[in-house]
Amino acid sequence: MPSTTAGSGLRPGPMLAAVLTVLAAPAFFVVELPLLGVALLAGGLLVAWAVSHGPRSAEGNGGAGSAAAGEPAAVERAGPATRRPSLLRDLSLIAIGLLVVRTIPLAAELDNWSMLKFTLALGGAVAVPYAVSRWVYRDRAVAFPWRSGQRWGPLHWSWLAAVLVLGWLILPGYFIGSGVYRNWPAVDDGDLIARLFVGVGAVGIWDELFFICTVFAVLLRHFPPWLANVLQAIVFVSFLWELGYRAWGPLLTIPFALVQGVIFVRTHSLAYVVTVHLLFDAVVFAVLVHAHNPHLLDVFVTAP
Repeated sequence: MPSTTAGSGLRPGPMLAAVLTVLAAPAFFVVELPLLGVALLAGGLLVAWAVSHGPRSAEGNGGAGSAAAGEPAAVERAGPATRRPSLLRDLSLIAIGLLVVRTIPLAAELDNWSMLKFTLALGGAVAVPYAVSRWVYRDRAVAFPWRSGQRWGPLHWSWLAAVLVLGWLILPGYFIGSGVYRNWPAVDDGDLIARLFVGVGAVGIWDELFFICTVFAVLLRHFPPWLANVLQAIVFVSFLWELGYRAWGPLLTIPFALVQGVIFVRTHSLAYVVTVHLLFDAVVFAVLVHAHNPHLLDVFVTAP
């Protein structure tokens, strides 16, 4: 998924528009100031509109990456002519997703109503931008490239094993040592444990559908991978903060978000990044069960 910069390179206007848009995520999910988040989204879209109507708008929006997730085209096809992706439209997809997520509190709960709200809000945050991109904007900026057609090699399998080992070593000290496991409901019977397993896994899959295939993918249409990755990581980590990964959690979630972005750029495979995430979340699930029930899953040598 290559990305190139147009004209003289990165331009301050598009960068400012993108930064304002993604900073709505910490406003929504870290400091929890919805009005500030809305103001930042409005500011980002306003700057993007100004960029698109500026004197250099014909030269593109700054950088140009793939025309859709996993597709290395730098322009969109529009009949016999070509046109660059619209920064305003693409940032609006991120804004729509963030606003849909913000319709619910993100505190982890396992009752039926809370799980239904999570399903509708998180599902909508992926489905609505996808629908708008495909059927309103008709540019397929959001896509879900499940497989790249390449077989996983020794490096891919080695990283999967490393994720399990690193999670087994690091996560008990984080969740139990910092006490953040209390941000998740106590699971003291089979039904609650099963609900926790489903919830952790479902949110892990959603993370990749939204943060990678939506936020990261549309940013790649305008910025080089390193910058798009940093911007998506801001959104990723902010969401996880409200979800419960607090205390020194960002020291874990920031590298994880950045590595997932790099893996997606290199593999073009949603299947692989989802597999990585689910393996990591399997360890998260086991640690949470053990933290609430020390007699269960007592296999963590680094647990306090």
